[in-house]
Amino acid sequence: MKHDDMKMHDMHDMDHDHGDMMMHGGHMMHMGNLKQKFWVSLVATIPIIILSPFMGIKLPFQTTFPGSDWLVLLLATFLFFYGGAPFLKRCKERIGREEPSDDDVDCMGITVSYGYSLYAFIANHFLATQTHVMDFFWELATLIVIMLLGHWIEMNAVMSAGSPMEKMAALLPGQAQVLVQDGQQHAVDLKDLQEGQTVLVAAGEKVPADGLVVNGQSQVNESLVTGEAKAVAKKTGDQVIGGTVNGDGTLTVKVTGTGESGYLAQVMKLIKQAQQEKSKVEGLADKVAKYLFYAALVAGIIAFISWFFLADLNTAFERMVTVFIIACPHALGLAIPLVVARSTAIAATNGLLIRNRQAIEVADQITMVLMDKTGTLTQGAFKVNAVQPTGEMSKTQLMAYMGALERHSSHPLATGILAYNDAEKITMSQAENVQTIQGIGLTGAIEGQTYQIVTADYLQEKQIAFDTAAFETLAAKGNSISYLNSRSNCLRDWSRKGVQLKPEALTFIKALKKRHIQPVMLTGDNQQVAEKVAQQLVGMTVQANLKPEDKEALVQDYQAKGEVVLMVGDGVNDAPSLTRADIGIAIGAGTDVAIDSADVILVKSNPNDIMHFLNLAHATSRKMTQNLWWGAGYNILAIPLAGGLFAAWGLILSPAIGAILMSLSTIVVAINAMTLKLKN
Repeated sequence: MKHDDMKMHDMHDMDHDHGDMMMHGGHMMHMGNLKQKFWVSLVATIPIIILSPFMGIKLPFQTTFPGSDWLVLLLATFLFFYGGAPFLKRCKERIGREEPSDDDVDCMGITVSYGYSLYAFIANHFLATQTHVMDFFWELATLIVIMLLGHWIEMNAVMSAGSPMEKMAALLPGQAQVLVQDGQQHAVDLKDLQEGQTVLVAAGEKVPADGLVVNGQSQVNESLVTGEAKAVAKKTGDQVIGGTVNGDGTLTVKVTGTGESGYLAQVMKLIKQAQQEKSKVEGLADKVAKYLFYAALVAGIIAFISWFFLADLNTAFERMVTVFIIACPHALGLAIPLVVARSTAIAATNGLLIRNRQAIEVADQITMVLMDKTGTLTQGAFKVNAVQPTGEMSKTQLMAYMGALERHSSHPLATGILAYNDAEKITMSQAENVQTIQGIGLTGAIEGQTYQIVTADYLQEKQIAFDTAAFETLAAKGNSISYLNSRSNCLRDWSRKGVQLKPEALTFIKALKKRHIQPVMLTGDNQQVAEKVAQQLVGMTVQANLKPEDKEALVQDYQAKGEVVLMVGDGVNDAPSLTRADIGIAIGAGTDVAIDSADVILVKSNPNDIMHFLNLAHATSRKMTQNLWWGAGYNILAIPLAGGLFAAWGLILSPAIGAILMSLSTIVVAINAMTLKLKN
């Protein structure tokens, strides 16, 4: 996505147009051109195979005629400059600007093959040589064709690895049914859809954009977007995501997000950013590729000098060319990017948005998981189960004032108070200048008087008297207690909200302990509530009465003790600790995916998805290691074989066989990456 005003439909078109392009070695390769080059080169190679000897040996199916060697020269020259163009061009662009890579070995192999063959042709036809000089036109032609085929297969693998992202772009319909003032509806292209418009989503249709249901109820299938397998009930007031599929009901939706602001657009942006980043392992692969280039260069020169004295010039060139070909680290250049492309795409389709690829590599080292209580371990919705005025204010007035302030907050406690007022049909007052008291609550003006919603810890810190005995009794039962306080520091009233454990929380904690990862619950709530929750979670460690800065300090303390910390929070109040942790995971999403402080974002508020991330990261790291060995490890044996070190025992590789082995290693790397799966 290149422009902030690009619509989702345009983005889909762009992805479609560039769907046959791939970045390689920092340069864009066009898959259609590569495919064409392969087929044209293959056609040109067939006559060379028939007319040119293989390593000086005439095969049974081969033949010659007067002038056939000139035809071979012309076809080989065409192949070198046409079929070899992608490799030669990238090599030329890199000279003097970048460190050596697999492109340079490709270029070196075909250039030496063609250059020496051209010399052999001139020597045999124009120089008075005593013996026939063997050329490598057969090997050059087959090498270029095999390399083109290998690149084509690799590009197909890259496209397949990222295909879930293309599927996400294709989720959106082409048009939306917009409702106008007279109640009529008309079709509008998705790129022309604007925020604030109202659209009608009939049964079975795709939701065209992010929005708020203003009328109707239905079941919406969000599986392809959020990874949520079951249909989600939607009614008036609920949010829907563009690209999800409506069930049997009809929904009227007010559009809240299109283009860049839409959920799918943000998801795809995050995936692309993650896939384009370079991780430490990929940096290691680049370094190995550089050293492999130098190793191939040195080994090739040593092989040339050795065989020049042991045999002849032809054999020396043959061994050197074979070393250059077999050592091509092209598979190494794709070993990590292919796995990461596959991993981030799998993660996205399972409700895991990976913003920082480093998180995948660090995940296996995690020793401790710190998690915010509310929304991670406990239900995001709190229920008000008691209201107790302590002054002249009535229950209704107390809740009207608290609701007036909480209307300006998205915290789960606020949701509970607003739900209570809605159920009791309490008309809330108007609050002005409402501000957050970081880690404490809210403050604002109601009817000219300043009020605060605060915690017991705040009251103690400010030395404001309150009924501590009543607080201890209620808190011991697992209640979160909020106080409404006036500017004069005269304590007004309190309300309590019941805390309900998430059904998946216990399974999650047990899974962490099974992996020998220590779980720690962090909360701004009181100690009694925290311990009550911890008791239900098989006695996990608890840190209560914390402000955002306290959580960050705890992360630092644990890291100073040598722990590798994963922090789970809501991405807003927990931003400092999410940033400080080795891995920060923001839990809870829907359409709120632009959380800059987190490395990983969970689309669903299911703590078990953290285990899915850890499992996927483990599988990804394993595939990376395997691919590094497939991409470079085989050279430990292949380079000595190519150099003729074991020739005395009859073990030696021809340039063509070297090209096949080089391409096979690339294909194996691609197939291995594609087998990556998320095991729940």
